[in-house]
Amino acid sequence: MRILSGIQPTGRFHWGNYFGAIRQYIALQDNEQAFYFIADLHALTTVRDPALLQEYSREAAIDLLALGLKPEQATLFRQSDVPEISELTWLLMTVTQMSLLEKCHAYKDKQAKGLAADAGLFTYPVLMAADILLYDSDKVPVGVDQVQHIEVARDIAGRFNAMYNAEALHLPEAYVVESTAKVPGTDGEKMSKSYGNTIELFQPAKKLRKRIMSIKTDSAALEDSKVPETCSVFTLYQLFADEQQQNALADRYRAGGMGYGEAKQTLYEAAMEYFAPARERREQLVANIDQVEDILQAGATRAREKGREVLDRVRAACGLSAQGQ
Repeated sequence: MRILSGIQPTGRFHWGNYFGAIRQYIALQDNEQAFYFIADLHALTTVRDPALLQEYSREAAIDLLALGLKPEQATLFRQSDVPEISELTWLLMTVTQMSLLEKCHAYKDKQAKGLAADAGLFTYPVLMAADILLYDSDKVPVGVDQVQHIEVARDIAGRFNAMYNAEALHLPEAYVVESTAKVPGTDGEKMSKSYGNTIELFQPAKKLRKRIMSIKTDSAALEDSKVPETCSVFTLYQLFADEQQQNALADRYRAGGMGYGEAKQTLYEAAMEYFAPARERREQLVANIDQVEDILQAGATRAREKGREVLDRVRAACGLSAQGQ
């Protein structure tokens, strides 16, 4: 079974990214074949600073490796290092109906907000379909709200195969990742870059502690009994603690005599302990950045080898010569 997943480098990874998706995706790397890519071409619809895009892409690769992605098991690469993806996108565009793209969430959401939607945003589902189809992906791990992307890829692939009476493209299936982790931001809302309420995975210790101390809480006095179930600090602590630790902190909430500052300190210490191995691996990777680039280039080579096989089938189906001929 071949797994494929991509992540956009539009900012530094935060706790919501990790517990909501990255942790589950990395757990799937033990399958026979897995492809993971940094979606820098997709990021061009929002990141227009070239130096920043390069930084985000590099940091994303370092973070994924630090968090446990193993390049000997999973192919890691930058999307833009596989030029076959752009050609396949164009070939798929020639059979994609406008009505299909008009139904896609990102474009509709921007329209509803009265924002300008450029051609890149309008057609990005085709690029996403090419990402999926170029490697004969079997399963694509997604959240429930992203299943539409896989349905679009299947629709486009099915239309191409039917139009050219060929089995050139393999139809993938969505692997719905059921994340039970609730990850509130510092303001209590869902943690998201767009809300400015995130807690980054690899912030320096002092900055991380300051960020955690900024989490909004109610106005209960130190001596008052508190309700752990309605407190964002406790909800976040549950991500890092076992059941016994959770029960112990919940009892302290209800007993009174503990301020939220102490609860936040407990959360900080738990988070530092949880990510300590990843932080150590990250320091080693940063000190040997050439190794990271070597991993990305080796991954791109493997991705291109598979991509050429698929693209040659597609080119042949629609009457173009195979690559290199």
